[in-house]
Amino acid sequence: MRVVNLASGGLDSTLVSVLIHEEDLELHPLFIDYGQRARDAEWYACRRVYAHLALPPPVRMDVAGFGDVIKSGLTSFELDILDDAFTPTRNLMFLVMGSAYACEVEADRVAIGLLNEESSLFPDQKADFIHHAQAAIRAALGHTIEVITPLAKFSKIDVIRMAESKGVSGTYSCHSGLKEPCGRCIACHEFGIRKE
Repeated sequence: MRVVNLASGGLDSTLVSVLIHEEDLELHPLFIDYGQRARDAEWYACRRVYAHLALPPPVRMDVAGFGDVIKSGLTSFELDILDDAFTPTRNLMFLVMGSAYACEVEADRVAIGLLNEESSLFPDQKADFIHHAQAAIRAALGHTIEVITPLAKFSKIDVIRMAESKGVSGTYSCHSGLKEPCGRCIACHEFGIRKE
């Protein structure tokens, strides 16, 4: 069985790749450059960490024009990285691009590293969204690409502990793209890093 994993170079998506690999499934990591502020740091971390963990190298898909047009705190330095973090349809775009790539590599699943709904801030992080996105993808393709969320039962602290137990390190999760965590973005706050 083949699985496309939406890989960002962050802790959650890297752990998903490790879990898929441990299941002896054929892993196809896909990094999507959607014009995010952190794309260079994420892409560097993604390649380095996957090589260190002996995982298949990620493929990069460039849809950076999305971030040029759709402004959010994740795509524009002019907006606040925390208050303006919601990026409309970002996860839907990820699942659509992942499903298109799944067709290319003949995979039947796309994995996304969403955590439990208690930590969800946006509508595109919930089970209802996943259900409807999978139905839309099925309607668009004429066959099912299953969307899986291997971390959906876990909190961030669970993920951190699990990743540590599996030797995952060197990931990059800050939305700023800075060398040191900004301490202001949602990802930093999830890790307990806060700066005012």
